[in-house]
This record gives sequence, C-alpha cells and structure tokens, in this order.
Amino acid sequence: MADIELSSSQKQILTALVDLFKENESVVKGKEIAERIDRNPGTIRNQMQSLKALQLVEGIPGPKGGYKPTAEAYESLDIELMEDAASVPLFKNGERVKDAIVSEIGLTSVHHPSLCRAEIHVQGSVHEFHEGDDIEVGPTPISKLVIDGTVDGRDDTNNIIICKIGEMQAPAEGSVAEH
Repeated sequence: MADIELSSSQKQILTALVDLFKENESVVKGKEIAERIDRNPGTIRNQMQSLKALQLVEGIPGPKGGYKPTAEAYESLDIELMEDAASVPLFKNGERVKDAIVSEIGLTSVHHPSLCRAEIHVQGSVHEFHEGDDIEVGPTPISKLVIDGTVDGRDDTNNIIICKIGEMQAPAEGSVAEH
C-alpha cells in the first residue's frame, strides 16, 4: 500500500482512535475521540468520512456502533501489531501511567551529556505530561534499560514525550572486551 499523507488533524484523530480502541477493546464513539483530543464532535465526524474513504477507519452502525481502525490505520501510523508485545512501564512524578504504553525510545545528542535527550514514543495520550514533570521509562524487556529524566516538551500529534535525560542505567551482562 502506498504511503498515505495525513494532515496533522487526521493523524491526531486516527492516533486517538487507535489508542482508545486498544484501551477499550471495542468500537469507539466519535464523542470519546473528541474528548480525548479536545475537539468538537462535528469535526471528528467530518474527518472520519475522509479517513473511511482512505480505508483507515471502519464505521460500525447502530446504537452500540462507532469506529474501529483498520490494519491500514496501524500501518499508516507506523504501529506494529504484536499479539504479545512486552510492556515497558512509564512513570510520571513517581506514579505509573496505566493508559500509556512505550512503543519506542529514541536517543538524541548522546555525544553531548548536558544536551542528552530521549524521544519517548507512546501509545496512549501524552496530554497529561507537562514540562518539568519527572519521568521514568523502563526497564525495557531485553537490555533492562531505565531512563530517568524530566519532560522537556511533547509532540501531541505523534504522541512523543521529549525528555531531558538525568540518568540512564542498564545492568552489565558479563565483561565488555576492551579495544
């Protein structure tokens, strides 16, 4: 399937749909999406028509109806569908965030310790994260990496928390050969 160029509004709505669908494990009402991203329900309905035309959303009619994402929706958002995906814990100010799943951690500027940042890609809303919040991510499943830091910003459209890293820890397995 060819790459679909979504507007930031479409991407935000589709991301909210995918997150809510995963949380509820059932169809999602437009009103729920509107509340999640603080938009008018009419705007959601209008955008859903274009997302249906792009085959990213399936409309389910009836009183218990709503919307559900298609496989193409996950593909267009670059989300892997994994049955038994490992959960990477996310903590904000010492409290575990239950409705957010860390899907990717990107490290930037690691060569300059005072500027070291991480981009924490989250499945779930990042609206509750604010600049200055303490954040802890991990341990990751394989390397047992734990990142402690503070929120430096966020990208609501792509569900990314930008974190200024205070400390990273990963237990060493055996000795590392010196070069």
